[in-house]
Amino acid sequence: MKSRSRQRFLKQKSFRYISFVVLSIGLVAGCEETGNNKYPKVDKLTAGIFLEPEERAVLPPGVELRPVFSKGLALTKRSEGFRSGLYNDAANYCTIAYGHLLKLAPCDGSEPPEFLAGVTEEQGTELLVDDMERAQVSVMTSVEVDLTDGQYAALCDFVYNVGSGNFRRSTLLKVLNGSQFEQVPFQLLRWVKAGGKELPGLKKRREQEIVLFFDGQPIPRALPEEQFETIDIRKGEILQGNTITK
Repeated sequence: MKSRSRQRFLKQKSFRYISFVVLSIGLVAGCEETGNNKYPKVDKLTAGIFLEPEERAVLPPGVELRPVFSKGLALTKRSEGFRSGLYNDAANYCTIAYGHLLKLAPCDGSEPPEFLAGVTEEQGTELLVDDMERAQVSVMTSVEVDLTDGQYAALCDFVYNVGSGNFRRSTLLKVLNGSQFEQVPFQLLRWVKAGGKELPGLKKRREQEIVLFFDGQPIPRALPEEQFETIDIRKGEILQGNTITK
């Protein structure tokens, strides 16, 4: 009897131990899953202005930075979207607010305390205004013709999205500096690819930039869509002599 009781006791003890191990594994897995999901993955592209290794353009001495008027800032806000907390964008880069890039790596809790706690919309706007300065300088130092507020703001949004290097090497800049504004809609609508795929969000952004560029003016008719040679915003155009290819 004592032997059978001992066997039952050992079985019960073994069962409790196995249950404890299984429960512990489940809790650890749950914690790991929670940790992985702490910073959500959001299907949003990193602004091209953040991905440029090249040296930034600077304004000539004595030249003040031209601000982006309210309609232009509103366009960039709509296109980028606002998130008060940290998130990882489509490239798995740690980001916050209106696409403000914190680092070219996933969020891991080592970010500055002010970002870990989240930001307000007002703070997000301040970050965006600061980030836009790179695009503003690029437009001011690359475009050689006078621009209206709408034209300037539309180009700043475009450069923020695709990067200043891509803008300086683009056919778009050539037609701008040639005062061929009627070709701007066609050139803008070419920049709708990312990662080799045409994205509806990029096409919508380009269409909104066109409306802003011709703010209060008739918009020239772009070429039929089947004639477009679309461009990837991560690759841009490559200059070869006097021609530009994708």
